[in-house]
Amino acid sequence: VGQSRFLLDAAAMLENKDRTEDTLAYHRNANEFRNALLVEQPNGDFGRTIVRQFLFDAFSQLFYTELKSSKDGLLAAFAEKSIKEVDYHLRHSRDWMLRLGDGTGESNERMQNALDELWMYTGDLFAMNEVDELLIKEGIAVDLNTIKTKWLKNVSQVIEEATLVMPVNTYMQQGSKNGIHSEYLSYLLAEMQSIPRAMPDAIW
Repeated sequence: VGQSRFLLDAAAMLENKDRTEDTLAYHRNANEFRNALLVEQPNGDFGRTIVRQFLFDAFSQLFYTELKSSKDGLLAAFAEKSIKEVDYHLRHSRDWMLRLGDGTGESNERMQNALDELWMYTGDLFAMNEVDELLIKEGIAVDLNTIKTKWLKNVSQVIEEATLVMPVNTYMQQGSKNGIHSEYLSYLLAEMQSIPRAMPDAIW
């Protein structure tokens, strides 16, 4: 939550259109969000939640490590401050991947099913558009191509150690960079935004 608040506040200041972090969080429609498709997928059982979290944590750890070298001082400082928390999240989800994957027959089956179902959303983590390309040239953004190979290597090692099977030949869902999302984001926003939209003048 702290990381999200920082980034939303920074975005509002850069935009300079009299919007705040609350405006961006509570008063945008689904097609205005650019979050990764993976993180909007439903929790399901505990195994599904862990698989989703691990896949994203493994990405975040590499992303924040690279972001520390950004020429944007604000983003670099943010990444430096956040990396310890990101590292902790990865250790936590990785440990549960191993514990459940190499656990009982049922826990292994649930983890494998979750991995098979969620894998198609991982390609979206590395999708880039013209904005990314411009910021990469300026030394501000992270070139996601540089971390994709590392991510695949790290994730595949944990999957193997957890006695799970790496999904192959999976069609990859993409579109978040263009405001295209799964149906689940609308459900999340409806719950999160219901009270702020009912009382738009309140301060949260």
